[in-house]
Amino acid sequence: MKLAWILWLASILPPQAADSLCLSTTLYLEARDQSVLGQHAVAEVALRRTDSGLWGDSVCDVVTARKQFAPTIVSPRTRLTNTEAWSQSVTIALEAQRNWALPAGERKEVVPGASHFLAHAIASPSWRNAYQVATIGDHTFLRVQNLKPKS
Repeated sequence: MKLAWILWLASILPPQAADSLCLSTTLYLEARDQSVLGQHAVAEVALRRTDSGLWGDSVCDVVTARKQFAPTIVSPRTRLTNTEAWSQSVTIALEAQRNWALPAGERKEVVPGASHFLAHAIASPSWRNAYQVATIGDHTFLRVQNLKPKS
């Protein structure tokens, strides 16, 4: 599957299905080589950002916001070819969305308060020295902003 096709499909799906597809795609592109915990942490950052409304009102808006997540950084011609990793990304995305749908006090948070993450081997953003919440695998999760759910 090509990334461009997946993003087109997300644009015509009902919002909940589109968000699951966009989150799955992001997990695949950002963290398919990371642990399950690391993939959950990436999903949590995307879902926390969605709640804030600062990058958009849906998961698809958030993960396709300019230069924020892999879907807008890698080539649209990128092929998602690892079916095992894709299957795991879908499973983790759905689990993360179910968890995030719980009231805030009942959620299992892997990286509480993290608004950003980076892979040191490939990125060196200006905010890399922000408060570090956790390092899981190759990713460091940071609280660059205190994100509050939109009212």
